[in-house]
Amino acid sequence: MTPARDVVVIGGGAMGGAAAVHLLEDPAFDGRVTIIERDPTYRRASSALSAAGTRRQFSTPENIRMSAYSFGFIRDSLGLDIREGGYLYLAPPASRGILEANHAIQVAEGADVVLLTPSELVARYPWLATDGIALGSLGRSGEGWFDGYGLVQAFRARARDLGAELLTAEVVGMDVNGGRVASVTLDDGSKRACGSVVDAAGPWAARIAAMAGIDLPVEARRRCVFVFDVERDAPEDCPLIIDTSGVWFRPEGGSFITGAAPADQDDLPDLPLTPDHALFESVLWPALANRVPAFDAIRVTHAWAGYYEMNTFDHNAIIGRHPEITNLLFANGFSGHGIQQSPAVGRAIAELIVHDRFVTTDLSVFGFERIAAGRRVVEQNVIG
Repeated sequence: MTPARDVVVIGGGAMGGAAAVHLLEDPAFDGRVTIIERDPTYRRASSALSAAGTRRQFSTPENIRMSAYSFGFIRDSLGLDIREGGYLYLAPPASRGILEANHAIQVAEGADVVLLTPSELVARYPWLATDGIALGSLGRSGEGWFDGYGLVQAFRARARDLGAELLTAEVVGMDVNGGRVASVTLDDGSKRACGSVVDAAGPWAARIAAMAGIDLPVEARRRCVFVFDVERDAPEDCPLIIDTSGVWFRPEGGSFITGAAPADQDDLPDLPLTPDHALFESVLWPALANRVPAFDAIRVTHAWAGYYEMNTFDHNAIIGRHPEITNLLFANGFSGHGIQQSPAVGRAIAELIVHDRFVTTDLSVFGFERIAAGRRVVEQNVIG
């Protein structure tokens, strides 16, 4: 096999696995795929530590399309169970117009969503307090949550079965010549020649891009998740709720999980992956008890922290080729919704490598070129 047809995927999480699987399942692809993952235990990987929700309530049509395809792929092609509990966005009066505008976009894209007034919310969820709520948006189908670690392992197993080489190593350098990455250097000093390189390194994507002299605006931002039990009158039929405060919560087994973005001044890159219990006490619990009176009496049983791969430019994905180093492709910066869109992104990356264009869904809006041009693609529905 000639190096020109070899594809090196840096990062073996859901995004890297999806790219490898879609490449190897494309009949027009006749190359080899190597997935390079420095930690196959995924102890710090965003995919494994994610709350792993999937939704169609976005404000960007392309995000809705990616999530719609990915939902079906995860459930039907990979055979993973998705608990279709839905997402419920709660809007205060000042945000009612935004919610209604987003709703129009979602309906136009075929999403099964409905707007609910406060009285309709109470009728459906009698345990919900509606103080400060002007409108709610509920996804009735096609939204829910799944096992993020299970998705990583499913992609990994399928990629292996299709012939991908799964290599435990760390990329420490790139050889760039004539506007192309000729090879990547591994931590043992060896080199891998490549025809294409996919940066799917999640929160550490900027480090990989920097090896090619590229400034990629992606940072690792810590997000904490707390598991709690309710002592009495636990809400039934509870969707994933995004409160007006920004705090989110949903059921998990017989318990609930919750989280929120920290204040801007506390949202620093590369913080240690230890849960911030002060965040729960000062922000999460008051908001939870305000929205669901039964949450006044709860007990935290567990907590963990993972990284968002935060695109600090516009909190949206960076997908596709670099305009000058043309065999380097990005699948980065999803700012919290990467795992749910990984099948669609993997398909898009495979199409660019094999066919040199987006075949199924045009994702050029997320191209790297917008960063240099200062053209932001703002997603209104970013959680945390």
